[in-house]
Amino acid sequence: MKNRGFTLIELLIVIALLGALAVGLLAALDPFEQLKKGTDTGVRNTVSELHGSIIRYYAIKNLMPWQTNITLVASDPQVISYIQDIISTGELKSDFTQLAGNQLGKITLVGTSESITVCFKPESRAFRSDPNTKYLPNFSETTNNPENCGDPGTPSFQCLWCVK
Repeated sequence: MKNRGFTLIELLIVIALLGALAVGLLAALDPFEQLKKGTDTGVRNTVSELHGSIIRYYAIKNLMPWQTNITLVASDPQVISYIQDIISTGELKSDFTQLAGNQLGKITLVGTSESITVCFKPESRAFRSDPNTKYLPNFSETTNNPENCGDPGTPSFQCLWCVK
């Protein structure tokens, strides 16, 4: 009489091989980097939406929501009032600030009476290596040499991803 099936040793070998493959896959994908990349993607989309709405507001009203030059974090109460003005013109959804949530604290607006730059500092290595991440912390200068930004894998990285 023949027994059909696998022996305990064969099953253990297969489980060990699957475990080794899973460890290799996790190391290759770096789940923490993937989380940072997902966060950066969300912030980038919020930056683009905010920038576009300000440009449309300017096209409708022929002025920016602010009257002076600004450099403010988007979660600042003053910026929130500007966002409410933009919402009142219909250029942003009424629940924009709730949907954006903590992302507003990562976004900086630099504006004059005729222009707007909206920036954020990426957390993921993928976004830090993106060619659009080239603005220095003064928000106006760009760098053609990525080494001026610092090492993309370290917290000392200083360049910003901006929409002008």
